[in-house]
Amino acid sequence: MPDTTAALYIVATPIGNLGDITRRALEVLESVDLIAAEDTRNSQKLLNHFGIKVPMMALHEHNEREQTNEIITKLQTGRSIALISDAGTPLISDPGYTLVRRLYEKGLKVIPVPGPSALLAGLSASGLATDRFCFEGFLPAKAGARDKVLAGLKQETRTLVFYEAPHRIVATLTSLRDIFGEHRLMTMAREMTKIYETIRQDTTAALLEWVSANPEQQKGECVLVVAGAKTVTRSDSVEVAVEVLLCSLLEKMSLKDAAQCAADITGLKKNALYEQALALQAERS
Repeated sequence: MPDTTAALYIVATPIGNLGDITRRALEVLESVDLIAAEDTRNSQKLLNHFGIKVPMMALHEHNEREQTNEIITKLQTGRSIALISDAGTPLISDPGYTLVRRLYEKGLKVIPVPGPSALLAGLSASGLATDRFCFEGFLPAKAGARDKVLAGLKQETRTLVFYEAPHRIVATLTSLRDIFGEHRLMTMAREMTKIYETIRQDTTAALLEWVSANPEQQKGECVLVVAGAKTVTRSDSVEVAVEVLLCSLLEKMSLKDAAQCAADITGLKKNALYEQALALQAERS
């Protein structure tokens, strides 16, 4: 076991299945002088399971600034402290940022002990692009603020990852459908690593319909992974422009004349334009 003197260890803990804790995480939790936990009652169950008897202190969003000073004092006197959240990797949509920033200002040591993360677990199992992604954490609870954030992300081409609470999942899926469109592909990962784990990929509209009809899918924390917007290429722009042209011409003339006129304007083949116009006419009818 490495020397744990005068260091803050940021320790990842399981997001559900206790078997996912790492050997190093257990060694650190057993060896430090103190454990700072988001919810001491919740974390006590984890420590009891592994027979760890290290004392704890609470560090959450409401007391982080106050507790930071106490932790700094303890580290400066040579004590070692582990920081854990309720589940997963600390600081990812959880408290700790203010603490870690202050420790660097004081020249104190911070050591990550990596492990489980709902963000990475959901992304890796999503079946969507993982080479570039954007993590947005929890969306605003109020509909207006949530829709405003999503509207700003509508054209984002990177894969988008969100966390969502069970009581807001239907509302959030509704906003995703309404703002991103019915056909945007996405994956919902619910209760990962737990008994009732559900991972399902579908369109925004289909997922909303499925979750709305299944109350059991409205329980437990969710990770929502949404495909990025498609990049519009020049060929895409031309295709859209031709479609708009054909739609306009079909309102004023016959199918045959519309295809001929479009061919004269664009220089494209009349037969291909005729087939496209035929398909558009069928859609409209």
